[in-house]
Amino acid sequence: IDRTEIDMRLGGLLVEAKLTESDFQSAPVRLLARYPTVSDVFDVDRLPIANDRVHSWQLIRGVLAAHAAEASFLVFCDRRRPDLIDRWFAVIGAVSSSALRTRLGLLTWQEIAATLPARLQQFLDEKYGI
Repeated sequence: IDRTEIDMRLGGLLVEAKLTESDFQSAPVRLLARYPTVSDVFDVDRLPIANDRVHSWQLIRGVLAAHAAEASFLVFCDRRRPDLIDRWFAVIGAVSSSALRTRLGLLTWQEIAATLPARLQQFLDEKYGI
């Protein structure tokens, strides 16, 4: 049984939300073998792997969960973290299916904040500088 943790699920939308965490975790390469569909979903040679570790592990597992659930997967992150944005696009670039790629996306906290009531925008600004 896989225990992939998704930060939020709204119907057919899965969300990984990064606000204060610094990375998308990594894991030993051997853990990829736990997922029988990994080679159906990804061009494994294009995954972010170095030193026997798979980087952006949360993102890879989220994409696999979206594939299994026939859901969309959206990442929320701070636009001031281009490193995280680049990591997400590297994972998307390894996805084999264009149909699945169209269900993957990115939304920045700044884009979200711009749509919120003024009081909530003020809170995000004071607490996180967003």
